[in-house]
Amino acid sequence: MPNSALRIGFVGGGNMAGAMLAGLLRAGHPASKLQVADPSAERRAQLARLDKDLGISADNAAAITGADVIVLAVKPQLMPAVVQALSPEPQQLIVSVAAGITLAAMGEWFGPAQPCVRSMPNQPALVGAGMSVLCSAPGVSDTQRAQAEYLAGAAGSTAWVDDEDLMDAVTAVSGSGPAYFYLVMEILEDCAREMGIPANVARQLAVQTAYGAGLAAREAEAAPGELRRMVTSPGGTTQAAIEVLQQGGLDELLRQALTAARRRSLELGGRKSD
Repeated sequence: MPNSALRIGFVGGGNMAGAMLAGLLRAGHPASKLQVADPSAERRAQLARLDKDLGISADNAAAITGADVIVLAVKPQLMPAVVQALSPEPQQLIVSVAAGITLAAMGEWFGPAQPCVRSMPNQPALVGAGMSVLCSAPGVSDTQRAQAEYLAGAAGSTAWVDDEDLMDAVTAVSGSGPAYFYLVMEILEDCAREMGIPANVARQLAVQTAYGAGLAAREAEAAPGELRRMVTSPGGTTQAAIEVLQQGGLDELLRQALTAARRRSLELGGRKSD
């Protein structure tokens, strides 16, 4: 079956589901083959603006009926209660995009024979520039892996890991990662304004600089560290700034932050950190 013919049902219609739906529609996936369920009437109305042929309901069971792929896009704290009311068919591929929800947990909920994939997307999926990392349970076929990758790839780039234990680290680095960069942008903008730069220009400087640096890092063969050294002239302004950041312990602080995010991902899945 061509991926464009896949029937995909979303349980949960929040921001991430909306981003994936928008990406699928941009890629030319027929809206008539997409179903989404969400309990909020306001959110359903927002989703309806994506395409008039999109199937929208408040009933999770209706969203997954006849689907080839089921996407679990609800908060991890709500997942156990939500899945109790679901009865997927044995051949339906289940993809979870909830932080901390393990393949083992899905196996307990749906049975060990149910094909399941765990995916960790991130917020830039909203503009088609997301990063999704996937891990599959034993028994997921190559065709189903391709289907999961097609789904995730509609909202950005994808990568696979074989060791599911790495998914909590993935959550810390890329799942939560956009917030770290937004924080830096926020600080840059605030400092620019404090230095007298007009607010609209300050915002543009912070956002465009972050965008340009990310694009340069993606396109360059050099590693980020080498790109940083290229910008950092000896005795120049950048060196003065970098030295302050390093002396202030930025490296260690970021490591502590990512460790805390990974620990929380483990906790959300009912596990203890090592």
